[in-house]
Amino acid sequence: MSAVLEAAPAAPQTQSRTSSAAVLALARFEARRLLTTVPVILGFLVYAAWIVWRGLDYADGYPALQDADRATQGGPLFVGLAVLLAVNQAVLRSRRRDTERHFTVLVMTQARRTAAHLLSVVPAVLLTAVCVAGQFGWQALKPGALGHGSPGELLVGPLTVLAFGAAGVLLARLVRTAFTAPLVVVFILFLFLLSTGAGIDEGWTRWLTPVIGTASADTLPSDLIGRPAGWHALYLAALGLTVALLAMLAGGGHRARSVYAGCVGALALTVLGAVAQGQGVSADVTAARERATLHPEQVQTCVERDGSRYCAFPEWRGRTADWARTVAEVQSLAGGAAHDQALLVRQRIDARYGLDGDAALDPATTPHQVTVSTAWGGNRIPEFSAAVAGVLVTGDEKTMGELCDGRMVTIMWLALAGQSDPIDSFKHVRLDDSLSGSAIVLSQTNPLTMTAGQTTVVRKLLEQPRDAVAAKVKANWAELTSPKVTTARAAELLGVTGKVGADKCD
Repeated sequence: MSAVLEAAPAAPQTQSRTSSAAVLALARFEARRLLTTVPVILGFLVYAAWIVWRGLDYADGYPALQDADRATQGGPLFVGLAVLLAVNQAVLRSRRRDTERHFTVLVMTQARRTAAHLLSVVPAVLLTAVCVAGQFGWQALKPGALGHGSPGELLVGPLTVLAFGAAGVLLARLVRTAFTAPLVVVFILFLFLLSTGAGIDEGWTRWLTPVIGTASADTLPSDLIGRPAGWHALYLAALGLTVALLAMLAGGGHRARSVYAGCVGALALTVLGAVAQGQGVSADVTAARERATLHPEQVQTCVERDGSRYCAFPEWRGRTADWARTVAEVQSLAGGAAHDQALLVRQRIDARYGLDGDAALDPATTPHQVTVSTAWGGNRIPEFSAAVAGVLVTGDEKTMGELCDGRMVTIMWLALAGQSDPIDSFKHVRLDDSLSGSAIVLSQTNPLTMTAGQTTVVRKLLEQPRDAVAAKVKANWAELTSPKVTTARAAELLGVTGKVGADKCD
């Protein structure tokens, strides 16, 4: 009798280990079923296709990693909705198949089954994290990549799937009908599309949603972004934990004091993260933004290349070689003093409003200074070439933005003749992507205006052999760059025939 009494205390530990093993076994089973359900498979297939589509030409092959980290956040939203739907249907399976009453005779309580369903979401979260790492790594390994990514921004995708999965379990424990989850998914998609299209995501309340987009495509230095990425990651993690613990309470775990204590702690962290992420930009970041906008020379590094000076923010120092090659191409086609003119190429941004700003830059009034943006590749290259050519012809950016005469022909030919596909670049550097009629030429500062006649002359020049046109440009450089030259006269000097009309810009 005494031996039996002494062995009795070991039973609760064995039962606890058995219960934990049963929970993990059920979680593994449900995780396999979850990953093989149609919604989740479709969700990951769409996500993978989205990654490939975004990655092929993202940032024209010159990504800034402080933008690439945020670009990983949209795709997991749809995976999270698929997981919400699938795990909700998994929890309701016993009710849908009328087997719920059989669970009352098993050791596995409803609370433990709820915990198993919550744990079954973890593999989907980890798979999402692998996809996020793959998408970000794809951009980080490109030769033109620069900048620094944020761990907080990269965690948003997996944490979104975690929160949505926990919400699916909670919803199943609160509302035991199969059509509720699909309605919730449709409602979330509607809110997402509404907030994206209507622009109602302004203010601190937008940080209460999982994914926070930006209104501007401008790239800022990493230290000027000012997004509370770390606090937002904490908010999402705590929110997911809170929802999971609420699901435990609703699923029969109300008898465990540890669940109540954990729920209170998780809720406190959620509130802390929500409040901290809504505090706005710090005074230090605000001051740094002002300095980078109004006095960039105080924070930039300058290098000398072929007589010209190139000034860039620290993360863009390696990009100066690309700018120098473009300047050399334009100057090789120029004549007179412009052929060897020393330029000041300075990177300029308006960072005062962060990623929500879209203000245009005022043209530089300093002689022979050229503005270059933080973006590169694609259309940005001919835009920069046009800025270089304009400064070589007119002397400064302010004068370049105001001209409406035959000098525009010289500027555009200098800018485009050195491109790999001059006609295609000519089309894409214009606002309407046209090759005829008047148009606006895109620029980092004031846009340029081309008349229909100037468009015709430039197009015909680009169709001719470059060396032949370059010889004419250099031979007639003084007259082609005179403020008094008309488009008709420029066409005559360069051997282009046809009616070009008067120099009247809209």
